[in-house]
Amino acid sequence: MFYHLFEYLENCDLPGAGMFKYITFRSACSIILSLIIATVVGRRVIRLLQKQQIGEEIRNLGLQGQMEKKGTPTMGGIIIILAILIPVFLFARLDNIYIQLMIISTIWLGAIGFADDYIKVFRKNKDGLKGRFKVIGQIGLGLIVGLTLYVSDDVVIREKTPIYEIGVETSSIDQGFSQEGKIQVLTKDVKSTKTTIPFFKNNEFDYTWFTSWAGEYADMLGWILFVIATIFIITAVSNGANLTDGLDGLATGTSAIIGATLGILAYVSGNMVYADYLHIMYIPHSGELVVFISAFIGATIGFLWYNSYPAQIFMGDTGSLALGGIIAVFAIIIHKELLIPILCGIFLMENVSVVLQVTYFKYTKQRFGTGRRIFLMAPLHHHFQKKGIPEPKIVNRFWIIGIILAVLTIVTLKMR
Repeated sequence: MFYHLFEYLENCDLPGAGMFKYITFRSACSIILSLIIATVVGRRVIRLLQKQQIGEEIRNLGLQGQMEKKGTPTMGGIIIILAILIPVFLFARLDNIYIQLMIISTIWLGAIGFADDYIKVFRKNKDGLKGRFKVIGQIGLGLIVGLTLYVSDDVVIREKTPIYEIGVETSSIDQGFSQEGKIQVLTKDVKSTKTTIPFFKNNEFDYTWFTSWAGEYADMLGWILFVIATIFIITAVSNGANLTDGLDGLATGTSAIIGATLGILAYVSGNMVYADYLHIMYIPHSGELVVFISAFIGATIGFLWYNSYPAQIFMGDTGSLALGGIIAVFAIIIHKELLIPILCGIFLMENVSVVLQVTYFKYTKQRFGTGRRIFLMAPLHHHFQKKGIPEPKIVNRFWIIGIILAVLTIVTLKMR
């Protein structure tokens, strides 16, 4: 909103109005405002929830300090969502297709999580929203994101084509000539299903590699495969964030670390100079996403002020589903979704621990008559609680692992 306002004011020769053209300036404003909203609004929301007696219902699982959390206000994800959306509406370019997708994703999964929390808190149904409705909502968002990226003409990557003849016809090329050493190249904007993949020589993977056998239908089938992958990634990461939200500050801090990494990846992918230097794909207009992810980082850190041990408020599914979905959609948009197993390793471990626990229990019960367990308890963070490790120490160690994974994710851009 402010971008368009100050663009008009700059035309009116207002001194300083041109600052709003710079992504770095608007990102700084975004993170500052989101921090203020999360901390100031957070305090008032906590008081309101306490007044309305909207507290967490705790099942006794025999975990240390667990029952002390009974009655702690929940649905704090509302704070996170507000702290993200308000700065984005004020400082981001709302005509940017990527910003529009991120806003839709935030509201969409926030609404699904809110419905789940509402049923748990107000209708006193501990099961919350039925799992199939959550999955349907996640699939729906995956379809919206995948199909929009396929249909929109604004969603492109910029490719380079080497040429060796001066005077080649360039009428159909968007960007003309550029110079790389002694080889001249043409750059053009194209729709593509390419994405970044670590440890490979050219650092790129194309979904159409799996559909090359289809001839003229290869591109269409490649996009279908991409949409299916989008649905799977959004569902997996949002559920992973939801499972991780079991200890004070764990999901919030982990998400902040992931968000900071995605911000770096978005900035270099949306900057032609840095993308060229790192030899990664340049995605026009994706730099605007730095404004969004700055609000995301500010919101999670601000919420951590109240959510760190001992938590004064829980985010609930309103926050955890939204955080996971934001991370997934953001990574897909900047063509870094195949880095998610590394970057979101904490979410992955939590997901896998539950799958392994349930699968092994059912298998051993069918074979031996008695179900057996791999972990003392799943998700994984509860396993360490059962072993008697204090909650703050578990959270801090998971954060350290998250930082290591974040650094490794960035380093993979040059590991080929």
